[in-house]
Amino acid sequence: MAAERPPPSWLLPGIQGRPRQAPSTVGDLLDGECDCGLLRRIVEETLAPVMMLDERLHYLYVNPAWVQVSGVPAAAFLGRPLGEVLPDVSWPDDVLVKVLEDGQPREVTVTGTTRVPSHLGRRLWRGVFHRVRTSDRSLAVCGIGVEVSNLRRYLDDLENAHQRLALLDIAATRIGTTLDIESTCEELADFLAPSMADVAAVGIVEDEFRGTPAPGMLRLRKTALSAPPELRWQLRHLGGPDEYLDVPRTSVPRRCMDTGRPWLGNLATDELFEKVTLDPERVRIFRAAGVHSLLIVPLPTTGRSVGVVILGRAGASAPFDEDDVVTAQGVAGRAAVAIDSARRYTHEHTMALELQRALLSEPGSPHAGLEVATRYLPAGRSALVGGDWFDSIALSGGRTLLVMGDVMGHGFQAAVTMSQYRSLLRTVAASDLPVDEILGEVDRRVTHIGLDRVATCLLVLMDPQAGVCTAATAGHLPPVAVHPGGASEVLWLPAGPPLGAELGHYEAVTVPTEPGTVLLLFTDGLVEQRGTDIDTQLHALTDLRLPTEGPLEDMLDTPPGPAVARRVRRRRRVARRPSVAGPGPAVGSPRTDHQTEGADACPTWTSTPVSPLTTTCSGRGSVPPPPRGRPPSERTSSMFPAAGSCGGTTASSR
Repeated sequence: MAAERPPPSWLLPGIQGRPRQAPSTVGDLLDGECDCGLLRRIVEETLAPVMMLDERLHYLYVNPAWVQVSGVPAAAFLGRPLGEVLPDVSWPDDVLVKVLEDGQPREVTVTGTTRVPSHLGRRLWRGVFHRVRTSDRSLAVCGIGVEVSNLRRYLDDLENAHQRLALLDIAATRIGTTLDIESTCEELADFLAPSMADVAAVGIVEDEFRGTPAPGMLRLRKTALSAPPELRWQLRHLGGPDEYLDVPRTSVPRRCMDTGRPWLGNLATDELFEKVTLDPERVRIFRAAGVHSLLIVPLPTTGRSVGVVILGRAGASAPFDEDDVVTAQGVAGRAAVAIDSARRYTHEHTMALELQRALLSEPGSPHAGLEVATRYLPAGRSALVGGDWFDSIALSGGRTLLVMGDVMGHGFQAAVTMSQYRSLLRTVAASDLPVDEILGEVDRRVTHIGLDRVATCLLVLMDPQAGVCTAATAGHLPPVAVHPGGASEVLWLPAGPPLGAELGHYEAVTVPTEPGTVLLLFTDGLVEQRGTDIDTQLHALTDLRLPTEGPLEDMLDTPPGPAVARRVRRRRRVARRPSVAGPGPAVGSPRTDHQTEGADACPTWTSTPVSPLTTTCSGRGSVPPPPRGRPPSERTSSMFPAAGSCGGTTASSR
């Protein structure tokens, strides 16, 4: 394509000196000198737009490249002001004036749209303008540009990708900080609104619910809604009075969950809104709040979707774009993993509690001359079941055998092995053997039946009539005697190998029990502390001034001394909850101690004091709160067995 007017003679200096003619086209100049023809070909055939402007910034010349880009004939440019021909293109007139004034070339950025449609929308050029002097010594500006729209689009896409990744990184730190389903859903909604939407609602599939949904319906539990205060007030009736929402197969949320693909409704009609909300009244509420666009994203996991997220934009907020859809899918995918993990944890948590209660059956009742009080709390949320157990077995002659044991390891296998040890010890104890021989017989039978985990065990035979107690240990910590007035001492016993080690030689020690003396049996969670010798901790336990006159539960609630004060101070927060009826070991009023570092401990049962001889089990540890999302009547009590050590057992003669 050629311009309709030849370039000025000062642009093509080779034509100077030729006889002046009146060429009608640029082609008339091709017959000029070789260097002149070469320069003309460069200007005319380059793909870079070239333009010439006079001192008033009126067009003197445009090359074919600019004619093609602009969609305007060359003749329409000549003599007209710079911004008049293409009014949708922004020109830096002030910069061009400075170029004319000082003669310094300057780079400029020009943006806008021309008469030639482009898929890039608003286009972008980078150009350089120079000052030149014409043959009549007047000044002019020559500009040469190149279109960088594709590069700008690439850089914009790259920046958007960086922003999406940054948003996903932030989401990873803010969503799923707990193993609680409701908290995770609330974190998801609070993150999405206002970072990506004005309104965010989360619903998850409910596997256990009251009542039965209609055939073909999927029941969603409404778990979270996040919006600015003014929108939240307008949307307060959106969820309705029910906690659940039944969605049919034909609804948009259900299709999103079934297919795993998002649904976008920008500037949607009321008809589309009703397909999403399933209720004309909800459409009215959305419209009253100014919501104009909706984005529905499923919460996908392997094999199924655990729920759905509904995002809305209202008022002056722009509709959603494809970047928003991709980002929302990324956030929802990460949140779905956290929600699924929380759901599995809650399920396994409940199973662990039921298993531990089933395995740790109710201890036997002591003779009427004994009062027994215990405390058994889990070491922490990471290990809910384990191998600790305690027992009291009534024997002939008014004697009672107190048992405290700890199977190696944590988890379900340790709990199952603990149940076997407990049943085996009850069977052997019924033969009325001395405590050292009971341990030896249990060790032999454990070897015979092939249990793969060793266990420590402490046996204390209380004989109120004789005023003595006989104790033997299989690798377990010794008991502590608390004398009247609160002074304590460790009753050191001959060391014996753990049960199941096939080394079986145990010795018993018999000591008198003066009236008012209390024996404390415990597992290592009460005294064990990383970086401190356990003997030091045992001696620190004897420095405590424990009350012996009041109820034994008061002794169990007494904080440990300085050597274990760090552990105790971390669990100073105490809450009382009602006990749970059933096969679990707890009878009485449990107390829940929270701490950040796991400490082994034991659930609690207490018998009524009816004689001068008292026995108490004690322990220290932490217990997590019951899982959220279940009705209070269905929540599990904080008093349950778990991994870690049980507390101790004490006996007192008064």
